[in-house]
Amino acid sequence: MAKIIDGKSLATRIKAEIKAEIERDKLNVGLAVVIVGNDRASEIYVKYKKDDCAECGIQSFEYALPEYVCLEDLLELIEELNDDENINGILVQQPLPRHIDAVTVNETISPFKDVDAFRADSLGKIALGDYDFSPCTPAGIMEMLHNENISVSGKECVVIGRSAIVGKPMALMLLHEDATVTICHSKTRDLGEAARRADVLVAAAGCPGLVGADMVKEGAVVIDVGMNRDESGKLCGDVKFAEVSGKASYITPVPGGVGPMTRAMLMKNALMAKRLQL
Repeated sequence: MAKIIDGKSLATRIKAEIKAEIERDKLNVGLAVVIVGNDRASEIYVKYKKDDCAECGIQSFEYALPEYVCLEDLLELIEELNDDENINGILVQQPLPRHIDAVTVNETISPFKDVDAFRADSLGKIALGDYDFSPCTPAGIMEMLHNENISVSGKECVVIGRSAIVGKPMALMLLHEDATVTICHSKTRDLGEAARRADVLVAAAGCPGLVGADMVKEGAVVIDVGMNRDESGKLCGDVKFAEVSGKASYITPVPGGVGPMTRAMLMKNALMAKRLQL
């Protein structure tokens, strides 16, 4: 039976360390969160981020804009936040309405306040292995592996998903620790065959129950990034937890795994942003 990697408890410990550092150095850290529209999942996630800020001693500033807001008005707000010395980090909650170009929005955020590491130059720095802001989800996953003393050096790691937010930076961060990495996606010819080679399997496809026990190598480490809803509306991941936990050596649950760690890394990036701006 797989050992469950408890992301929630690890995130709590990391946030306590952040709070202690902020109090020790008497820092005023401010994080602005911009949300556009009334997406229920986004609203819940923003609430969690506000709670995390309070837990860490970080001041949270929320800006809620209507669904129909034009791109120019959103960019104007971001420019104002760029110039606000009380704001150290800026996060624009994704997904955005279809009429808003997310790339333009991301590129407008100051590189010193890009706590999500979504800018093109942020991703480029990650590729070079010389960066200040860690991509939150991949960084959280690496923290979980390190906490369990799981080394990826020389191991076969398979990442299912190629997004610029998770899949690509995840592969880069694994490469930086000497893993042999395969990225799979919707056009991969035999996903099962590729997944079964993995010593460490990261499922980040956004497809409920995509990974079953037949796709997992005996004793593999399985990281489930998926945050989906099943037919009954229950939160679930990309991995069939009950099946795979009987075959893997380690596994992350949904909820309580990668999600809390992603938010903890956001808090860490907000603190980093403050230090860069001192």
